[in-house]
Amino acid sequence: MISFEEFQKIELRVAKIIAADRVESSEKLLKLKVSFGNEERQVVAGIGKAYDPEKLLGREIVVVANLEPRVLMGQESQGMLLAASDENGPVLLIPDHEVPPGAKIK
Repeated sequence: MISFEEFQKIELRVAKIIAADRVESSEKLLKLKVSFGNEERQVVAGIGKAYDPEKLLGREIVVVANLEPRVLMGQESQGMLLAASDENGPVLLIPDHEVPPGAKIK
C-alpha cells in the first residue's frame, strides 16, 4: 500500500498520438510520438501485437508523465502509457471523450 501523498506524486496526463512506428527488431514495441499540447515526447510501449501503428494516429491515451526516461531496445521512452490486459493482450486506457492534450488526470 502507498499513501495518498505518494499517489499524488504520480503525474497522469492525456496525450495525443501524433506519430507511431514499429521499433526495428521487435514484434511488440511501438515508438509513439505524443503531444501534451505544449510539449512533445517519445513513448515506447509494448503494444505492437495488439495495435497497428497507423490506427493509433490521433488517438488520446493516458500517460505517466513524470517517470525518469528509460531506454528500450535503443529507443528512449519519456513516459509510460496506461493499459489494461485481457486474453487478447494490452488494452489502452483512453478518455471517454476528447479532452485537451496535456489535461491532468485527477
